[in-house]
Amino acid sequence: MVSIKNSRILITGGAGFIGSNLADHLIENNEIVVVDDLSMGKIENLPKSTQLHFFKHSITDTNFMSKLLVKWNFDYIFLLAAVASVADTISRPCETHKINQDANINVMEMVRVNKLPVKKILFSSSAAVYGNNPELPKCESSAIDPISPYAIDKFASERFVIDYGKLYHIPTVATRFFNVYGPKQNPKSPYSGVLSLISHSLMNDSIFTIFGDGKQTRDFTYISDVVSALELLSENPIANHEVYNVATEIPTSLNKVLKIFEKISGKKITLAYKNERKGDIRDSYADVSKIKQLGFSPRYSITYGLKKYWDMLNSKRQKG
Repeated sequence: MVSIKNSRILITGGAGFIGSNLADHLIENNEIVVVDDLSMGKIENLPKSTQLHFFKHSITDTNFMSKLLVKWNFDYIFLLAAVASVADTISRPCETHKINQDANINVMEMVRVNKLPVKKILFSSSAAVYGNNPELPKCESSAIDPISPYAIDKFASERFVIDYGKLYHIPTVATRFFNVYGPKQNPKSPYSGVLSLISHSLMNDSIFTIFGDGKQTRDFTYISDVVSALELLSENPIANHEVYNVATEIPTSLNKVLKIFEKISGKKITLAYKNERKGDIRDSYADVSKIKQLGFSPRYSITYGLKKYWDMLNSKRQKG
């Protein structure tokens, strides 16, 4: 059920996977502005509605973002834009830092300087901030051990957003996503979710590459659960100046995922094995008791979610 209504909403990176699903969910009862440079997002991901306004632009353009924020006077701001490829941030740390950290700080600064009366700013962080800390499950108070520029920028940005909020009385909240999957995920992205890559291999009868032995685990979270969490945290006044894990609390190995996919699709996937990649995390799953206290409850099991995802992909393929 949609509870945010009659609001002006900004979604940076809104043509991407998570942002466009959020836009779909909120568009009926709200006016939405999307800023996306389409480096990884797709314009066709966005809902067709007179209530949606799209700007193909980089969030690093401070002048543009400042004018946009002042003109529209948003009720809610979702900071979802990022260079999400760990490998890309390792090869271009300075350039990706401008997008993954500086641009978000600039938004906060524009809100502060112009005293914009936002109801909530939500920043999307990542489970990558926990790194290879062996503690499982990962809870919000677990030790932070970022092992890539991507994870470093995510953690630094979430702290900026939360502490800016405390210092300047701006309502802010941050999420740490764990392996989100579902419709509109881009399989061509260098950091596309592994589930998207597996489905792409099955659809095209191509080889799927496993980096490592396949025993690595993740907390796979269906996009509908993520969207529900985003709205809950944005509208709940208790969720202020805090960070919340968004996941299912269930670890699933890559090998198990492959078996589920083969059963659902009725197809056998061809595998190739390579060494583990630099910066990859071995095991990760979440403790989500903190967000559950606000009423969040993940609804989609990995089997149910994968079936919905696979059925959607087949339907889309048949339609051409």
